[in-house]
Amino acid sequence: MAKKSAVNRNAHVRRLVAKFAAKRAELKATAENDALSLEERFQARLELAKLPRNSAPGRIRNRCEVTGRPRAFYRKLKMSRIALRELGSAGQIPGLVKSSW
Repeated sequence: MAKKSAVNRNAHVRRLVAKFAAKRAELKATAENDALSLEERFQARLELAKLPRNSAPGRIRNRCEVTGRPRAFYRKLKMSRIALRELGSAGQIPGLVKSSW
């Protein structure tokens, strides 16, 4: 099990990303618009820099929904390989059979 503080911090980052997504997208579009003047684009970049760092989507860490583990994460299942193996062995994941030969 991961530290509660790490899991909670990641949840906080996810909330900030959702909160500032529209404003961030608008400012990025303004900053990358070649039709606008250089001053307007620079001002948009300054406003973008004033937003909280944790509102950037790249700061989200994929974590297992079951254990909070940050590594060996399967995106499709939203869980780590260890949790997948344990739940599969317990028969709680439909269609997953532990191989043995």
